[in-house]
Amino acid sequence: MTTQLASGAPGSPGLANPAEHGGGPGTGSRTTRALGVAALLGVAVFVPLGLVLSPEDVMQNDLVRMFYIHVPVAILAFVSCLVTGAGSFMYLWRRQLWWDTAACSAAQLGAVYTALTLVTGSLWGRPAWGTYWDWDARLTSTAMLMLLLLGYLALRKAPGTADSQAKRSAIVGLLLVPNVMIVRQSVDWWRSLHQPATINLLGNTRIGGTMLFCFVVGLAVMSLIWLWLLIHRFRVSWLEHQIDRLDLAGALLARRAEGQP
Repeated sequence: MTTQLASGAPGSPGLANPAEHGGGPGTGSRTTRALGVAALLGVAVFVPLGLVLSPEDVMQNDLVRMFYIHVPVAILAFVSCLVTGAGSFMYLWRRQLWWDTAACSAAQLGAVYTALTLVTGSLWGRPAWGTYWDWDARLTSTAMLMLLLLGYLALRKAPGTADSQAKRSAIVGLLLVPNVMIVRQSVDWWRSLHQPATINLLGNTRIGGTMLFCFVVGLAVMSLIWLWLLIHRFRVSWLEHQIDRLDLAGALLARRAEGQP
């Protein structure tokens, strides 16, 4: 049996031309290459802007430069969790593999970005608060978010059929959404070491000028990197599903052939 995963096959998430990868399907495409180039150019602009050209803060001096990394990373961690929650809901509703793959891909990125949020927050907290960690409402709720993401990914590896694994993890994926809301509102609901929101689209923004511009550039650049990673992670997962399907079909054909005279 010969089967080819063509880029234009029904249900295929825009995989790269097999001819570009030695006859096998790949995860690169014109879109991802354009995203990659844009991200690299953005990094080349953002690094000198954030480290040199942006001014020091009146209170935190050069520590403010951690803001340009920590906050965009945290925002993208939350976006990853919301995408996982949406994909989990759609999978439970429609039972389509596409939604499960999207939810899992976003959860994997969510775990990475949430870990980076905790690490960069701790590095920022040591000089700002005098400690790497405090059982602050914002920090504790973010740690709980990390545990939920790890639980989601662990359920993907638990014994069972692919459908049962997807359903169990989707339930945990739904819990990510209220947890994100708790993290977002924690500094307002409870007494917290963590400062209130610096950027507020519905209220007063506490920074402006070059600092605000630098933040927006950093968020845009990191969003490009996040999107590039998400597309590739999704395509890798999709290919893994297709390979598993081909392996199962091959095993069934081999078993049937054994029963023939």
